[in-house]
Amino acid sequence: MTTDTVSSTQEKSWSREAVAAAILGGEHLVVYHDRLLRIPAKWLEQHPGGALSILHFVGRDATDEIDSYHPDHVLDLIRRYKVGTVVLPWRPLVPPVMSGWVRTSSNAWFNEAEAVRGGTEILLVQKRPDGDAAAPTRDTLEPPPATLSAEDQARHSAAYKVLHKRVRDAGLYDTRYLTGYGPEVVRYVLLGSLSAYAYSHAWFLTSALFLGLFWQQLTFTAHDLGHVSVTTTGPWTASLASLLRTGLAASASAGGSPTTTFTIWCPTTLLNIEHLPFIAISPAFFDSLWSSYYKRTLHFDAFARFFVQLQHRLFYVVLLLARFNLYANSYPFILRKAFDTKRVRGGRWAWGLEVAGIVFFWCWFGRALAGCGSWKMSLAYLLVSHVAAAPVHIQIVLSHFSMSTADLGPTESFADRQMRTTTDVICPESIGWIHGGLQLQVTHHLFPRLPRHNLKAASLLVKEFAAEQGLVYAEFGWISGNQDVLGVSRASPTRKLGLYEEKKA
Repeated sequence: MTTDTVSSTQEKSWSREAVAAAILGGEHLVVYHDRLLRIPAKWLEQHPGGALSILHFVGRDATDEIDSYHPDHVLDLIRRYKVGTVVLPWRPLVPPVMSGWVRTSSNAWFNEAEAVRGGTEILLVQKRPDGDAAAPTRDTLEPPPATLSAEDQARHSAAYKVLHKRVRDAGLYDTRYLTGYGPEVVRYVLLGSLSAYAYSHAWFLTSALFLGLFWQQLTFTAHDLGHVSVTTTGPWTASLASLLRTGLAASASAGGSPTTTFTIWCPTTLLNIEHLPFIAISPAFFDSLWSSYYKRTLHFDAFARFFVQLQHRLFYVVLLLARFNLYANSYPFILRKAFDTKRVRGGRWAWGLEVAGIVFFWCWFGRALAGCGSWKMSLAYLLVSHVAAAPVHIQIVLSHFSMSTADLGPTESFADRQMRTTTDVICPESIGWIHGGLQLQVTHHLFPRLPRHNLKAASLLVKEFAAEQGLVYAEFGWISGNQDVLGVSRASPTRKLGLYEEKKA
């Protein structure tokens, strides 16, 4: 890691106004505990979680996010960016990127989108031709009026830090290699063997079914590697995740997964993730939002308008074919990386491994399709194998789409935001392996690096925390969860179409 440190003799206590002035001058300042960190621009694109996950916390207290996302050895390096101290509790500023302002390669301000402020939310839309401005102003950094109590949020944040220590002290960050991954390896071998056996006997559809189930299960381990919850060596585990996902699971690029994974935890960025033209997770999409993630407008055009009206009917069709969407998103991403000189850690090795994994996948899977005897059977094999892997997509959607997508402003604490926007899917413990343990999304979002096999034990501590702090720990069954999501996705004559209907926390 490259650093841009300032010696302790130069450290000072920074006021909120001084921080704001430095941000307007182009610096990336983030509060971590009572320290003020200056993040060099050259590190942003090298950050494994992507630049956006840092840019969305410029001028804000990111203590809980930083501590939850990074292992201890990385936290030691992060502290080297300290340039001073601040007085807590910190009153947050609005990161420039949330108002459509970014820095160019020449370190000049560029207004990529127009900010529309309404209530606590700041949404981005395509910039008007006459909307040019030279740079953000001091008012740009001032957040909208908060609807949340700053004192309550500070209390919840302090309680979350205590909860995090309890989770650590309980040894829940220790990976259960034998009792956790041992049974999973057995399932991988069993499902893979059944698929190969059925294929050798020309039971092609049976083979495709077992292959899809194999992919679904292997996705959970690839997910763990992407979250650095198997070991603490990020670059190598990310490379292994690439090989697992691209070479065996479904040829979907893992190179974008750390960026996507950590960005989706950031405030407002759920509205950056594109589900159009088939699904609108918030009425805000009807205003054709600008995405700071995709760097383009997510147009709500006539095509999208037509399909969103049918989203409650097409919901399962879209999710059953979701793995094809992974290809559509991942291949352009890895192609762009071929010409990108600002690659995340791992550089050419990680990119080369990913390309090798994709080539390997299509070699063996293409050969399997060619051996089905006819194009009709090959097409059936392709569809059945991909549809059989779909339950994981439905599960993740249930845990997110039925909850709030609203941004309540930078005052909201990390714990409040995660518990307000996620829910668990209740299932008997005996079949929890079908969901890979990720049915416990509330705890997973609070502790994204926590080994998946320890989420159940940690969820008990989280429920105690929620009860003590007066927070809602949302959970529902598989059937009721599906009914809930489908219910709010139906058209209503009294409101705009949309999957999302704001719920009170």
